[in-house]
Amino acid sequence: MFNLIAFLLLAFLSEIVGTIGGFGSSVFFVPIAQFLFDFQTVLMLTAILHDFSNTAKLFLFYRHLDFRLLLLYGIPSTVFVILGAWLSKDLYLQYLELILGVFLLLFGSFVMMYPSFRLSQDRVSAVTGGSVAGFLAGLIGTGGAIRGMSLAAFDLEKSTFIATSAGIDFFVDLSRTIVYWQNGFYRSEFSWYIPLLILIAFAGSYAGKRLLGKIAQPTFRKIVLSLLILIGITMIVKTLTGNGLAV
Repeated sequence: MFNLIAFLLLAFLSEIVGTIGGFGSSVFFVPIAQFLFDFQTVLMLTAILHDFSNTAKLFLFYRHLDFRLLLLYGIPSTVFVILGAWLSKDLYLQYLELILGVFLLLFGSFVMMYPSFRLSQDRVSAVTGGSVAGFLAGLIGTGGAIRGMSLAAFDLEKSTFIATSAGIDFFVDLSRTIVYWQNGFYRSEFSWYIPLLILIAFAGSYAGKRLLGKIAQPTFRKIVLSLLILIGITMIVKTLTGNGLAV
C-alpha cells in the first residue's frame, strides 16, 4: 500500500513539475520511482504515464503547436527512441541506472552554472537534439532534459513550448511503449494502475497549466536543477554502493 500511495503522489507531482519546468515529468519520475520498482517496470510505467500525459497537454495547449518544429524535431526523436528502447533490453540494468545518475548530475550542474546557454536556432540543432533526446528516452527512460534545452534555443512562448514538446513526446513515448512491451517489460499485475495514470496525467497537467503563470521561471528552474543534481548524486551513490559496482 505504501508503494502505491508513494507512486501515485510521485506521478502527480512529477506531472506538475514537468509541465511547469519544461523538462518533462520523466526527469523526476524515473530516478525516484526506482526506489519503489525495478528499472524495467519503471521504464514501462513511465512510458504509459507519458502517453496519457502528452495527450492531456495536447488537449490543453493544442492551439499553440509549432508544426515545423514538431516535424523537424519529432521524426529523428521517434527513430532514435526505438533504437534506445531496443538496446535497453540487452544492457546491464545497474549500468543504465548509473548512466542516468551521471547524466542528471552533469546536466543539472551545467545549466545551473550557465543558465543563459542556448543552442543554435537551426535545423542541425533541432535534428541533433531530437536524436539525442529520443535515444536517451528509450535507453534510460528520460530525454526531456535534452529536449528542453535544445527547444529553448528557439525562444518559444511558454504555451508553444509545452504544446510542441508534448507533440514530439507523443510519438516518442508511443514508440517506446510498443518496444518495451515487446521486450517483456510489461507486467500484468500493474494493469490496474493504468486508469489511475490516466487520471493523474490529466490532473497533473491541468494543475501545472494553472500554476504556470504564477511562478517566476528563473526561480523555479533553480529549484528544479537543484533537485536534479541531488537526485543524480543519490542515484550514483545508490548504484555504486548497493549493486556491487564499487571499485
